[in-house]
Amino acid sequence: MIQLSSAGKRYGHKLLFEAADWMITPHARVGLVGANGTGKSTLMKVLAGIEALDYGSISTAKGISAGYLPQDGLTLSGYTVFAECMSVFSELRGLEKEMEDLTGRISELDHSSTEYSQVAERYHRIEHEFRTRDGYAIEAQVGTVLSGLGFHKEDWNRQTEEFSGGWQMRLALAKLLLQQPTLLLLDEPTNHLDLEARNWLEEYLANYPHAVVLISHDRYFLDVTVDKIVEIWNKRIHLYSGNYEKYLGQKTQRLEQLESAYRNQRERIEQLEVFINRFRYQATKAKQVQSRIKELEKMDRIELPEEEKTIHFTFPQPKPSGRIVAEFAGVAKAYGEKQVFRGVDFMIERGDRIALVGVNGAGKSTLIKLLAGQEPLSAGEYRLGHNVQPDYFAQDQYKELNPDARILDDLGELSPRSTQTELRSLLGCFLFAADDVFKRIGVLSGGERNRYALLRMLLHPANFLLLDEPTNHLDMRAKDVLLKALSDYNGTVVFVSHDRYFIDKLATRVFEVGDGRVEVYPGNYEDYRWRKEGGAARLQESVAVSAKSVQPANGNAVAAESEEAKSKRLNPIKRKQMEERVSQLEEEINRLEDAIAECEASLQTFVSVEETQRLTQELAEHRSELQSRLTEWEGLEQALQP
Repeated sequence: MIQLSSAGKRYGHKLLFEAADWMITPHARVGLVGANGTGKSTLMKVLAGIEALDYGSISTAKGISAGYLPQDGLTLSGYTVFAECMSVFSELRGLEKEMEDLTGRISELDHSSTEYSQVAERYHRIEHEFRTRDGYAIEAQVGTVLSGLGFHKEDWNRQTEEFSGGWQMRLALAKLLLQQPTLLLLDEPTNHLDLEARNWLEEYLANYPHAVVLISHDRYFLDVTVDKIVEIWNKRIHLYSGNYEKYLGQKTQRLEQLESAYRNQRERIEQLEVFINRFRYQATKAKQVQSRIKELEKMDRIELPEEEKTIHFTFPQPKPSGRIVAEFAGVAKAYGEKQVFRGVDFMIERGDRIALVGVNGAGKSTLIKLLAGQEPLSAGEYRLGHNVQPDYFAQDQYKELNPDARILDDLGELSPRSTQTELRSLLGCFLFAADDVFKRIGVLSGGERNRYALLRMLLHPANFLLLDEPTNHLDMRAKDVLLKALSDYNGTVVFVSHDRYFIDKLATRVFEVGDGRVEVYPGNYEDYRWRKEGGAARLQESVAVSAKSVQPANGNAVAAESEEAKSKRLNPIKRKQMEERVSQLEEEINRLEDAIAECEASLQTFVSVEETQRLTQELAEHRSELQSRLTEWEGLEQALQP
């Protein structure tokens, strides 16, 4: 469909990639990855036809259309949200308008005239095309996509310019999905999406009829949407089969092979150079020396990329708080007539890692602000525990920074015992590299300042961290640093994040915010989704079924006849083995049910972060094992039936 041949691209004097060969097939699902600055977005623009290659060529099959969504910067105005999306179908709407005009003419013409036949034929032709291209369903399609991306019906008739930058990008994404280009190019499409919209987009892309290439810093999103990874690494393009998790394992193997080849080549180069230097001036060895010189000249030198060093930095631990960190009792919050919360009760204990989830506008940020004391309660009581020191990270935290200070100097004042090397390494993890560390805070973008504000908070954390979308504007490496810092942190964390991987690795409880209430769920986001999708109810139902003993056959002649026929069909030895296995499975199912109940009860009482993580892992293993036993039990029961 689209093919790159010996492709290369520079950005100023910097070579991004070269000698790139890559073919994108019609139904490809590709994740484009690489460190910051390697040229991912530039390559995406090349595929979209926005930028040209400096070397090599790109060939595109006839009829291919590319649709490109940048990271940000798109603004729309002049139409309502719904009308803006409907503009995607201008050609179909033109056909619809022509159909209306033709209908009017048909009603006025003499049915026996030649003109009537011509008009009727034209109408049937374009009506067939309109129907074939789902013209009658375009409004339904627009409604489905807008709802999936989080636009409420009451927003559909609002003017597009009324929406913030993040919602503008959602609208641009909606238009692109409705266009359905044959090559869909998405540069970090999840940046402006909440969890619900991300989940919807995952399902939409799974059923997308054409090729998709996307860039994302969300591991989970990549794992469930792509089946190939293309990495820009060491100024080359490398292709991997499988999702992001499989790519990580394959990349490790590839790096080991490259290092091995590099060592072997270095040994050969040293051997050749030793021979050349030793016999360069001996006439009897001139031929052999020249042969080795030519071998050196022809050798394609292997280069190892700069190693991405793992940062080993220990963030200071805060003073411990009391066991009860915070408590809501009958809390309500309203803005005028809009009721955000009513009658909310919950307790937060030391060591909790609580993820707040819910649709946009449900009140997650409001709840964080209430806990931080940034907003007053409308009713109820909020109690902080003994020695609790809250610290709040807002989405616009950068406004609190000194715009005249240089990054490295400002960080050095906060952490005077850290060396310049340690500080620069840490800044590098949060995407401030080379001369960036000497920039003044005032010249940084909003995303850069937020990253820096988060780093400052972690250098001297309080014992009760309230983090509103801390993973925004972070790449995978920076997220890993943040995740490790918060995992090792012995205080309490309440956070909002739209990154599934981050939530699953960190959360020990999930608070669902919505409809004025806060519902508490034990475990991480995966456990929360399992419960919300009816996993707990299905599990109880299955266990109840498994607990029932097999009813004996009644003694009438028909039952006896049936039992006899069944016995003949099934080998008696095999039947006995199956019946014994059924009994064994029923005992195991009861044991696992008790173990699950015990784990769930234990998760309600916090002991330590390590213990919570252990219990969560144990609970997941028990559930998986139980599901396996139930599946086997059901199969045996069915086989034993007459």
